[in-house]
Amino acid sequence: MSATGLSHFDAQGQAHMVDVADKGESRRRALAAGRIAMQPSTLATILAGEAGKGDVLGVARIAGIQAAKRTGELIPLCHPITITRVALAFDADPDHGTLRCEATVETIGRTGVEMEALTAVAIALLTVYDMCKSMDRAMVIEDVRLLAKSGGRSGSWQASEHT
Repeated sequence: MSATGLSHFDAQGQAHMVDVADKGESRRRALAAGRIAMQPSTLATILAGEAGKGDVLGVARIAGIQAAKRTGELIPLCHPITITRVALAFDADPDHGTLRCEATVETIGRTGVEMEALTAVAIALLTVYDMCKSMDRAMVIEDVRLLAKSGGRSGSWQASEHT
């Protein structure tokens, strides 16, 4: 850990990958969520399965799973890890034209899966945007955040309602 207390910087202030060799393996879990706001008609088209590019939620789910597995390739200082479970769920609010995505990622390892859960949510929502942009270019991805994590030295953490 650097003098600043940030683990991704060495004593000289250079970015580096954290050494997790001395950490013990433990069961680790992270839960992240986010949403995409759109015109209610766009959401209705998605839910009806009538989008021109196909099953939007099915493709977004697969994209999120794939993204979680490849996070170590996308985020420069993340460790490539073995993921034991990825689950994505979508919850639509037709009255407000929003689609919420929640990702749960689990592993047994030396480092957490928070980045994998966040990446899964972000890529799933970007996939929804990509598949529906011809109907609604004004869609907004928002509130992507970590909701909870467990395992490792720091133990459990849960977001408050106000963060």
